[in-house]
Amino acid sequence: MVIRGRAIYPPTPLPRPYNIPVASLHFRSHHPSLLDLFAHFAEHAASALGIPASRPVHLPTQRSMWTVIRGPFVHKKSQENFERRVHKRAIKAWDADPEIVNVWVKYLRKHMMPGVGMRVTKWERAPVGIGQRVFQRGMEKLRLDTDAAKVKALADKIVQQELMANDSDTSPKMVPDKQS
Repeated sequence: MVIRGRAIYPPTPLPRPYNIPVASLHFRSHHPSLLDLFAHFAEHAASALGIPASRPVHLPTQRSMWTVIRGPFVHKKSQENFERRVHKRAIKAWDADPEIVNVWVKYLRKHMMPGVGMRVTKWERAPVGIGQRVFQRGMEKLRLDTDAAKVKALADKIVQQELMANDSDTSPKMVPDKQS
């Protein structure tokens, strides 16, 4: 359903039932007005897809300055200063299916605004019981049933060799003196 003028209002906030983060989007631009517009667009897209997302958070602006000599040789003291500012925003999404998050990110990349960069970090959860399956696969690789008998036989053989080496030892033995 298309509602005219909906873009001027903030998107509908959705509840976060489990509070599990699934994605983080970082936007960067030299133009703060374009950046705010695209962050607002991303927020509305998340709301329309049913993804609980945070409001755009203003991250620290990165400022870089440099000086250039206007003319070489005699006019060295005549210099010009330049400055570049990179404005940043972040949006975090919670409690959404990874497929829906992929659709959201694909939609944002398709409608990317020129002059705005986006970095996406997605977190995917392992299914329940993955630890037990990994353990079972590891145990199957070890094949403990057949190897246990071999290990026991080898241990008995080593013990027998040590006992024989100890018996055939010809070093003088210390006999304690009896004192009455």
